[in-house]
Amino acid sequence: MKFSHIGIPTKERFEGEIDIPHLKITVSDHANNPFGIQWMRYWEEAPYPDIVKTIPHVAFEIDDLDKAIVNQKIIIAPNSPSPGVIVAIIEVNGAPVELMQIDRSVYKADLPNKSI
Repeated sequence: MKFSHIGIPTKERFEGEIDIPHLKITVSDHANNPFGIQWMRYWEEAPYPDIVKTIPHVAFEIDDLDKAIVNQKIIIAPNSPSPGVIVAIIEVNGAPVELMQIDRSVYKADLPNKSI
């Protein structure tokens, strides 16, 4: 498991905003800093649970998403936000945790992953 980023919800505008219309969210680039900090503003019509829209989440890159979500409380089912990436969000101790399975042959972005 490798740390990818921390997503911090906000209702305020922030520098370097990136709109992602198909996800109804605006984010900052978590790869632009060595700590993987990503600001996230959910659009009013964003169809996500309040826990995701209001509590910061940590994200980890994992090898096998199906295996990683066994016996977990899934709050956002596995989905593909971009080519080569499959994610799910689980709840752990009252906080959202994003698990990301990335096919590097398809997804070429350089993520600031940190080994744990």
